[in-house]
Amino acid sequence: MVTPAHSLEAKIAKQLVEDIQSYFVRKLDDLSHTFGRDIGCEAVEWLRDEGRHGGGVRYETRDELVFNRGSVNISQVHYDDDETKKLGSATAISTIIHPQNPHAPSMHMHISWTQMKEGKGYWRIMADLNPSLVDRVAQREFDMMLDKVSGEYYEEGTAQGDKYFDIPVLGRTRGVSHFYLENFNTGHFDQDLAFAKTFGENVIDTYIGIVLQTLGYYRTFDAEDKAQQLQYHTLYLFQVLTMDRGTTAGLLIHDQNDVGIMGSIPSHVDKELLQSWVSKMPKPQDELLEAIIDVLPDESPSPVTIEIKQKLANVVRVHYKKYPEALDMQASGNSTPPTVDNHK
Repeated sequence: MVTPAHSLEAKIAKQLVEDIQSYFVRKLDDLSHTFGRDIGCEAVEWLRDEGRHGGGVRYETRDELVFNRGSVNISQVHYDDDETKKLGSATAISTIIHPQNPHAPSMHMHISWTQMKEGKGYWRIMADLNPSLVDRVAQREFDMMLDKVSGEYYEEGTAQGDKYFDIPVLGRTRGVSHFYLENFNTGHFDQDLAFAKTFGENVIDTYIGIVLQTLGYYRTFDAEDKAQQLQYHTLYLFQVLTMDRGTTAGLLIHDQNDVGIMGSIPSHVDKELLQSWVSKMPKPQDELLEAIIDVLPDESPSPVTIEIKQKLANVVRVHYKKYPEALDMQASGNSTPPTVDNHK
């Protein structure tokens, strides 16, 4: 039984992420109906401390004809019964979709409301388009949507997004279109809530439109296309496990949703490509990448199963407990939220 957070804002935020999740899952199920085997997403629930401190539910894609990997996660963690915690509640939707067709781009989106017990709160709003094969028309469409929906926040959001998803050691970014607002709070909760809702729905609508168009046009793909997709999926795993602050924070806070947190990892990666990047890594991150590589199966391509996801989660957690100073080397926008400290 999941106990609810008590603040009105937390309850409203939970309703928001549930609504956005339902909206996106319906759209994904429609893709499966139109282009696949008509297999809907499946719900998987997890509990924080047996539900005393919340939990969440993720919908995982099951139609492997359409989706390489995909999950739409919502969660609400809260500490109403623990006076030692500064955090009141953290409510979020986080989703990543990796289509099977390499011509169709992946997409990541995150919207969350974090509220301290003293009453202060802030939004975290992110979206990024991640193609294996770059389509400048689709990129422009996604950019124009971000510009229209974010209005006066577009310049700040894209600047922070480009910074957050930069991968300096490889001289490139993860994805081609990025938006990221951290510590967002105008002082008007209802207005910010409406913005978060509109943002989420527009990201979903635009992304689904791009995928529909792509799958309708590119009915087939060849081995070279799949090879480029594998390279990009490898880059995605690399960025998530060695740089993504949100992923690391989730793993350090608790170990009760490791597989869900690892829901963004594609199904297969290129182990040799990862090995070629070890020499580019600063210390101690070279040790982290070596440990990640050691966990991956000696196959080409290397599968990332549920068991491997759990092992990767443990690798990341062990690394940052050994080298807490390495957290400063992770991705950030203009400010760094004290996510892990909030849960202490």
